[in-house]
Amino acid sequence: MELSHSVFTYVFLTIFFLSVGSLLNVVIYRLPLMLNNEWLKECCSLLKLASVTPGNKPVNLFWPRSFCPSCNTQLKSYHNIPLLSYLLLHGECAFCQITIDKQYPLVELSTCLLSLFTVWWFGISVVCLFSLLFIWLLIPITVIDYKHQLLPDSLSLSLLWLGLIANTEALFTSLPNAVLSAAAAYISLWLFIKCFYLLTAKIGMGNGDFKLFAAFGAWFGWTQLPLILLLASVIGSIYGIIYLKVSKQNKETPIPFGPFLSLAGLVSLFFGNQIITFYLSLY
Repeated sequence: MELSHSVFTYVFLTIFFLSVGSLLNVVIYRLPLMLNNEWLKECCSLLKLASVTPGNKPVNLFWPRSFCPSCNTQLKSYHNIPLLSYLLLHGECAFCQITIDKQYPLVELSTCLLSLFTVWWFGISVVCLFSLLFIWLLIPITVIDYKHQLLPDSLSLSLLWLGLIANTEALFTSLPNAVLSAAAAYISLWLFIKCFYLLTAKIGMGNGDFKLFAAFGAWFGWTQLPLILLLASVIGSIYGIIYLKVSKQNKETPIPFGPFLSLAGLVSLFFGNQIITFYLSLY
């Protein structure tokens, strides 16, 4: 009886987490369009130009209903079943037969697997709930920055405030540590990049990366920040070298840093304390 109850619970959670992944795909696709349309209107207003109709279809996170990005045809409800619809449609739009971006099933599957692992790792608890919210914000942050080299404030700052809220109960670190670490994380990266610019006349990182790093300070405190920055830098450097070699781009090609910060933050969520403890035990 207990085994069947456990199986039912994980089946329900799997369906729920796949649905969350589908929702995150909506955020990933629509939020950059919304920001682009908003910036266009602000530019027109600032320059006192006639309002320009954006080339992108006007959207928000709730309207219109899901549509194909290629032919703009509104999708049927059974075309939106997470993961299953992609498999049944053989990865093609039901109307125009254009190949569906693999991002959609990958985000749904990644969200589901990471969420299930989180429930297994932390158990059903308040820490688990906040960890799930952490992951669900981190996934669109990662994909949007990878695709558009953009870290929306609405996501990064939400992550920061959520970390501070979690630590009012000291779930990951004390609240004073969280507040001071968030400020120190932002200022330290800002100072480093300003010095880098003065020495090289190159902009090595955007302001969005500072805010994301500050969010990790709000979640985990100062002890995890060197680990996160080191992991992100190493992984990012390895990826950058391989990418530039394979794509035959020059070394001036911009590569987003947000995905590597996010990956390092994810590692820190699950294994940060163990890694730091192991490192200190060596000395």
